Parts: sequence; C-alpha cells; structure tokens
Amino acid sequence: MARSFVVGPETVRMLELGHPWVIADRHTKRWAQSRAGEVAALTDQSGRFLATALMDPGDRVVARVLDFAPLRFDGPWLRERLSQAQARRRQADLENSTAYRLVNGEGDGLPGLVVERYGDFLLVQLYSRAWEAHLDLLTATLAEVVRPTGIYLKTRPRQTRDLAAKGQTGKLGRLVWGKQARFPLRVSENGLTFLVDLQEGLHSGLFLDQRRNRRDFMNRVAGRTVLNLFAFTGAFSVAAAASGASQVTSVDAAGAYLERAEENFRVNGLDPSAHEFLTGDCFRVLDELVRAGRRFETVLMDPPSFSTTRQSRFTTRGGTSDLVAQSLRLLPPGGLLICSSNHQKVDLADFLKEIRRGALQGGRDLRVLATYAQPEDFPYPVTFPEGRYLKYLVMEAGAEPRAPS
Repeated sequence: MARSFVVGPETVRMLELGHPWVIADRHTKRWAQSRAGEVAALTDQSGRFLATALMDPGDRVVARVLDFAPLRFDGPWLRERLSQAQARRRQADLENSTAYRLVNGEGDGLPGLVVERYGDFLLVQLYSRAWEAHLDLLTATLAEVVRPTGIYLKTRPRQTRDLAAKGQTGKLGRLVWGKQARFPLRVSENGLTFLVDLQEGLHSGLFLDQRRNRRDFMNRVAGRTVLNLFAFTGAFSVAAAASGASQVTSVDAAGAYLERAEENFRVNGLDPSAHEFLTGDCFRVLDELVRAGRRFETVLMDPPSFSTTRQSRFTTRGGTSDLVAQSLRLLPPGGLLICSSNHQKVDLADFLKEIRRGALQGGRDLRVLATYAQPEDFPYPVTFPEGRYLKYLVMEAGAEPRAPS
C-alpha cells in the first residue's frame, strides 16, 4: 500500500488546478524519508486524497504526479501509458520522418521521462532520478510495446551548462536493451537524412521539436541567401540548401558542430564547399558581417536557452534584442527574420517584447507573418504551462532607417 505524504495549502491549490509538480517547500521538508522512485499518495492536511506521485526527494521537484486518481504502478499500467503515447503519435505528421519523440514526459502522463525514436532505436532520457528505480520495467515494457532493435539510455547530468562550457560532456549514453547501433546513425526528417549519435554528448545532434518548423522553413527559402545563427549540426542549413537556397552561411561557436553540419550536407548529396561555415561567437560574427557589408535575404536565429563561449554568454533575456538589432542590419526590406527560443521560463509575450526592443534599437519595422510552436509529438497538458516552451516566429523586415541628412 502506498504511503501518504501531506502537502501544503499552496501545493493543494496547484494540484487542484491540475499542475503535475510538487516543488520543495517548508511542508515537504517535514516529510518522512522517502526513496527516489517510490510511488506515494499525496493528501491535504485533512487526509483527503489528491494524487498519486513518483517521489524524487533530492530534486527541486520532489514529487511528480502520475495520476489524479489512485493507481497500481506496474507493468500493465506502464504498458497502457506507453501504448497511449504511441497511439497519440498518429496525430503527428511523420511522413518521410523516422525520428520523433515517442514520450514527452508530463504530456504523456509519464512525468520526468522522455523517449525518442531514431529509426529502429530508442533513446530514453531521465529528467528525474525517480525513474532509475524502474529502469528494468521501463525498458522491458518499451521493448514489448515498440519492438525496437535497441534501447539507449542517456543520463542528464545536473550541471549541463558547466559541462558544455568546458567541453566535458563525453559519452553520456549507453545501451540498456537489445543490439548496438552503428554510429553515426542515419535517420530521416522531412525526406532529408541526418546523422545522430545516441551515446556522445548532451544531444543526439538533431532537435526533433523543430521538425515541423523546418518544413515551413523549406517552403520559404528557395533562391534566397540564408544566414543560420547558432547552427548546431546544421539541420536548418541542410533544409535550406536542399530546398534551393542560393547560398547558406552557418555560424556556431563550436567548430565540432559545424564539422558535423558539413557531414549532414554530404549525406544529402549537397556540396558544403558551395556554402559557408563560420566558427565563432554569433555576436562577433554578426559584427564582422555588418562591417563587411554582407546582406542576407533570410536570417534565422535559434539559440539554446543558455549558450556559453569563452568570449560571451547568451541568455534569451537580454541577448535576443541585441541579436535582432544586429541581424536587421543585414536584412534588406522584405527580408525574413526568423526567431526561435526554447527557453521554458520565457513565454511568447515576453519573447515578443525582446524582439520589439531589438526592432526599436535597430530602427526597423518587423511584421509577424507566422507563429509556431512544437509539433504534435511534443504534447502538454493545458494545466502545465512549462510544457508550452517552444516559440518560432517568422517576421518580415520593413524599410531601412534613413541616413541623417
């Protein structure tokens, strides 16, 4: 029988509103000792049942709601949740794509758990230590429901920013079920081929939440010159070149990422020497491009929520406006500026304020043509605003400011 844990009045209110997290506070500090992965009942001070949760006492989120009803956490329950998640992906447009998110944590009723499919292989990522206690059950049930060739587990270290800044991410993934894959592994997205690695580094090399946005991007760039800032491994750059962009310039602070971008060009039959790859801090490179009088008909900026280089630190709050102002100096009237952010704590309204600040700083009008978010394989409950994280805006630049007479 599950143990009960009493939550404070504020948490009661949030649970009644359907939010799936219990944040550590003075009430949870009085809880009896629990172990990561324990399944417990959450109650108010009168003993009224509120939810069944997965405990993680060492984390800021000390409990994650599995259901707002009593349940038995076992193989049949997990099989049903995974089957529901798999069926939900029928709502996603996965034509010509073999890489997508199969389980999106809270959005699929499996909080703290992410499972992505890359061809015949699965990548499990745990955002809560609570799942470690159930790893054997999880992999066995995934194998039964999905029938992959192999399942990899990639741990998410606590200090990801520091590790990334020091280049110390290394091999974070390991095979936990089935057969080994040969890396880099080839997968398809929107009919294009990309190379991924389920063992090395923090990321596989392809951000799946931009799949639908990349398809939109492909429809906008034919015959255009394109500047891709924070290019990572070049997925947007490949999409542009394959769609007939006349020339693509990819910029990233990490030369290793751009080398992988060039490989992605080659596996799609695209000649990387026909395009441009610039290693360096995006602010510095933008300054150099402005001084050189360069012009681009489309500028895309899709920075990580926190980007660190030896020269500078970029954050969505404060950094976006400066990027917008500088990018506008490269765009002709009618040029497209595409801004994206995956920063969970910056909503669309705040993101637009940053872009507006940059437009005013640059002395240009910006007109929003389209606004998108993550695709259908990244569902979220309406009661969980943290799940609504991705913002992607397509904007048209107005006339350039007049030179003083």
